[in-house]
Amino acid sequence: MASATWLHSSCLSNTLLPILYRKTTLHPTLLRFNRISSAARFFSSPNQTNSSVLAQAKRRDGFLSKEDRVATPADLHFESPLSIVEYPDPILRARNKRIATFDDNLKKLVDEMFDVMYKTDGIGLSAPQVGMNVELMVFNPVGERGEGEEIVLVNPRVNKYSKKTVLFNEGCLSFPGIYADIQRPESVKIDAKDINGAKFSVSLSDLPARVFQHEFDHLQGVLFFDRMTEEVLDSIRVQLQALEKKYEDKTGLPSPERVKARNSRKVAVGFGKS
Repeated sequence: MASATWLHSSCLSNTLLPILYRKTTLHPTLLRFNRISSAARFFSSPNQTNSSVLAQAKRRDGFLSKEDRVATPADLHFESPLSIVEYPDPILRARNKRIATFDDNLKKLVDEMFDVMYKTDGIGLSAPQVGMNVELMVFNPVGERGEGEEIVLVNPRVNKYSKKTVLFNEGCLSFPGIYADIQRPESVKIDAKDINGAKFSVSLSDLPARVFQHEFDHLQGVLFFDRMTEEVLDSIRVQLQALEKKYEDKTGLPSPERVKARNSRKVAVGFGKS
């Protein structure tokens, strides 16, 4: 995600602070918001409300052994500087592997991802967006180096999410200059690992929840236009086609997907593919 102006709607649970990769001066706007509500009242379990999605995920995983779903050293190898992968590069649709090695190389990768995010005026970035097909995301709702909280989530999973949804204007670093309205759950509860491999759970709402969901979609191979209504998609269709042509001109290859051929909405509000 690339719009740091979303700061006005941010909310970060205090339970997140102990597991942050790097704590900086917390922006006063973030301090004013702490409206995480009880899971019993506001959250729905993905196991109950999105059973078809989970079933499809299990079928996909069935094609790979447990070992194949874990990132190898080769999967985590990278060269500096990292750069943003733009739509329709197939890397953005590829399967992302779980991370099992928590070492200096992973910390360097996280540092590089933050560098790219700040340089491109982003507030969130997933590993596949820099060509790394592993389950890793970084974000800072403030979007400024030295301000706010730098958050690192490894192998994140959605535990619960709110029934209440909100419409918000989103952008994406892999879709430069494109912004559109998307409906998403207002709050989420997630399980993940931190930069050292320690497990934790945290509740997010408002802007942090929005950023997380956007980046989590990337880890599932879901792109933000997949969640748009046809009316909203029509408003950016020409821009998407321009990116497809840009890819073809740059690579000499046909675009791996074409928005022109998209006849119906691919995913519902929630998580994962449907």
